[in-house]
Amino acid sequence: MSSYDLVVIGSGPAGEKGAAQAAYFGKRVAMVEKAGSRLGGACTNTGTLPSKTLRESALALTGLASRGLEEVVLSLPRPFAAATLMHRERLVVDSERARIRRNMDRHNVEVFTGSGSFVDPHTVLVTPPGGKAPFTVSGEAVLIAIGSRPHRPAWIPWSEKEIFDSDEILEIETIPESLIVLGSGVIAAEYACIFAALGTHVTLMDSRDRLLPFLDVELGDRFTAELERLGLWLRLGDAPVACAVDQETRVCTVTTQGGLSETGHAVLAAAGRSGNTQGLGLEALGIAPDARGNLVVNDHFQTAVPHIYAAGDVVGFPGLASTSMEQGRVAACHAFGFTYKQRVSPLLPYGIYTIPEMSYVGATEEELTRQGKEYVAGRALMRDNARGEILGADSGFLKLLIAPDKKLLGVHAMGPGATELIHIGQMVLLQGSTIDLFIDAVFNYPTLSELYKYAAYDCLGALARTAKQAKPA
Repeated sequence: MSSYDLVVIGSGPAGEKGAAQAAYFGKRVAMVEKAGSRLGGACTNTGTLPSKTLRESALALTGLASRGLEEVVLSLPRPFAAATLMHRERLVVDSERARIRRNMDRHNVEVFTGSGSFVDPHTVLVTPPGGKAPFTVSGEAVLIAIGSRPHRPAWIPWSEKEIFDSDEILEIETIPESLIVLGSGVIAAEYACIFAALGTHVTLMDSRDRLLPFLDVELGDRFTAELERLGLWLRLGDAPVACAVDQETRVCTVTTQGGLSETGHAVLAAAGRSGNTQGLGLEALGIAPDARGNLVVNDHFQTAVPHIYAAGDVVGFPGLASTSMEQGRVAACHAFGFTYKQRVSPLLPYGIYTIPEMSYVGATEEELTRQGKEYVAGRALMRDNARGEILGADSGFLKLLIAPDKKLLGVHAMGPGATELIHIGQMVLLQGSTIDLFIDAVFNYPTLSELYKYAAYDCLGALARTAKQAKPA
């Protein structure tokens, strides 16, 4: 048995950054990864990077770099071979795996290939593939960063070759003429847009009556209207309950609780994710995963056993690569008393790589209303912005929410570069500053960043109108 200061189970964003953080400060670290050379977890191999690369490839192949789906004209022969689309995705994935390996080597983290499970609270049994002899590693602290997998509802016939979960869809051989997407969350929305960009007729079905229901309502409504205008069929508010594949025609049929049926050449089920905690032996340690396999942790990412930490998708919401990295770092710092990083910022930016792209940070209008806080909104449209005109971003916009004292409360954006643009507002929110920063700043021209200045001017106008209305007659 080899002894380490920290044993990390999993090599995704939380595992990589947690291991590197501890090693940076001189701790001896071991990493256990069952996928061997496929470092990076779901983020690198089946989730974040592949889907975003797939999106960019779809836009490039169709010539729609920024314009949404308005002018989809494909001259490619059908059925369109998915290998053409996936080529760039595989290059990016291979490059990211190599980067993670270099990062571990640079920090002298020992990476062991095999499945990890607990023998006792400090000892992890590593079972290599191919019948090789198991061995153990021990750690003063252990970080569980085992990630997640797609949730698979029992009523879906997963053995049929036309049925895909959000990992399997990357192995699709041909782009289908029609696709039913089950779900109303981020993964469902992103893949629905990707396939629509490739000329696939997409129907999106879910029990919830709103697509991406966590969004600011105006942002969500603008996005939904854009999808409907561009030809996606939304069948919301009626739970899908049955799915079947005709054995002769291979046509898929999904039936809802209300009796509605939709057909397609393939089905993508994006019904959330479940933590990969099966087989870890946690129950014997007094650590009980919930029904979805997720682990409960405190603010330091400690489980019920104080020296065993968990971070990333395995702790559930928000399940973002960006937050997972920070969680891994915070866990490592707390485990060894490093004062370097004590918490994950409570102000998280959210990026949604749909077509058009969306992002937000801070409060929504609905949250401010529920909290009884006074606010006004200011908007700037990309069609009125020179860079937006160049990009053809007719539907894009930026919205600022501010308090009566001009303090920034929230930022919401839709359009090309929204996930980059949001960080300008995030920095102002972190400083607790007012929109005077946007008014005073000089922005490069032409840029989308200018939207902040004109949205701020619109906020000033909204404040003036509110003040005028408040005056007694």
